[in-house]
Amino acid sequence: QVQLVESGGGLVQPGGSLRLSCVASGFIFSDYDMRWYRQPPGKEREWVAGITSTGGGTNYPTSVKGRFTISRDNAKNTVSLQMNSLKPEDTAVYYCHTPALNSWGQGTQVTVSS
Repeated sequence: QVQLVESGGGLVQPGGSLRLSCVASGFIFSDYDMRWYRQPPGKEREWVAGITSTGGGTNYPTSVKGRFTISRDNAKNTVSLQMNSLKPEDTAVYYCHTPALNSWGQGTQVTVSS
């Protein structure tokens, strides 16, 4: 079955960095675009990054562009999210997502606080 497992969350100070990873299984990873979403406390889930199946194209909303970088390693069935210059408003549970399969991971908590 399709499975997505995120890791790498934690507590970081404002201005710091974290790298999230998502390992996929149960489908041909290299055939599918991938996305990262986040859900801040008390708010709706929002999209934060997308990458094409080959990794040749990426896109981001204005809120994270220039600070977040999505990448993938199709040999390792992994999609990553490098987050720099973190702000308190980046605090959220972060999820990886396969849109075509409507599959979600369990999420990883990121807390940005001094």
